[in-house]
Amino acid sequence: MDILVLQGSPNTNGSTALLAAEFARGACEAGHTVDVVNVAALDIAPCTGCVACGYEGACALADDFDDLRQRILSADMLVFATPLYYYGMTAQLKTVLDRFCSANASITFRRMKSALLAVAWNSDDWTFNALEAHYDTLVRYLDMRDCGRVLGSGCGTPSMTTRSGFPEKAYALGRSI
Repeated sequence: MDILVLQGSPNTNGSTALLAAEFARGACEAGHTVDVVNVAALDIAPCTGCVACGYEGACALADDFDDLRQRILSADMLVFATPLYYYGMTAQLKTVLDRFCSANASITFRRMKSALLAVAWNSDDWTFNALEAHYDTLVRYLDMRDCGRVLGSGCGTPSMTTRSGFPEKAYALGRSI
């Protein structure tokens, strides 16, 4: 299976990258091909709502999403990896998701698998509620099959994350796919 991890943290060496790397290691050991893309490093403009794509075609904006769109449509599974920013995903990852509108039918038709990897500094029992609701809605809308999630609370720094046990959970999730 071809797995595309959309890593949405602008901190390339942070806790999100740690979980994404461990997920990828587990999935590779299970025999899958994994491509981790740091979407925060790409030049992707926000959707303007012009609908030139007709919700299923080329976007009027010419940027790095053109290549990423093809990679998304070639994948069997999408993994959304993000730190929690004000109880949601990063703007960088959300910008990519907003541009999915140019491939809605194609993504839905593929019936991809999906997973969510997220980290947050705080550990309240409601910390990930809004992010999970957004992810669940996205999965439902695009007719994806959720394969699991790792929600790393108390992961404010890479050293905190390393000691938390969440990297092992991300590895186990990747290995189980």
